[in-house]
Amino acid sequence: MVVGIMIFQETKLKGVFIIKPDQKEDERGPFTRTFFSQNEFRDHGLNATIVQSDISYIRPKGTFRGMHFQTPPFDEDKIVSCCNGAILDYIVDLRVESPTFKDWFKIELSSDNGYSVYIPKSFAHGFYTLCPNAHVVYQLTGYHHPEHAWGFRFDDPAFDITVPTEITNLTEKDRNYPDLYLLPSESDHAWK
Repeated sequence: MVVGIMIFQETKLKGVFIIKPDQKEDERGPFTRTFFSQNEFRDHGLNATIVQSDISYIRPKGTFRGMHFQTPPFDEDKIVSCCNGAILDYIVDLRVESPTFKDWFKIELSSDNGYSVYIPKSFAHGFYTLCPNAHVVYQLTGYHHPEHAWGFRFDDPAFDITVPTEITNLTEKDRNYPDLYLLPSESDHAWK
């Protein structure tokens, strides 16, 4: 079985791409390549030097995880997919100079659609589980540095993020992030 190319579709947030697989199926079931060559990502101007891969196992439906990012110099690009179940994936533009600064985008990622999303540096990320037992895969271009891990609440009034139904599970850490007051220049961000 030969699997074709991946389809890269840029979103309204410049640099954020939906990656759609060219899924093939036979009598055994579907087969999808989850990562092609680094050259294919580079052809779209994307960094795909993956150095770490993580899986988040979320048991309850209605869990919100996020909004998270790492600060410089340890900020990272990531490719996120859902290999079991389904999530709504949320991305927020934190680039002060961007015309879409503070705008957000959401997309359903699921084991059924096989979509991934490429999230560059200077974006926050979070997700909401649409079913129990969701497994979310992260492929990262940087290593985790807990001292540079930061975030803001999903309901921070600066962003007006909405979820489809009630959040039934939110960690104490995610619940208690302060409002993210973004100041005029990137060097003056509130998280520094």
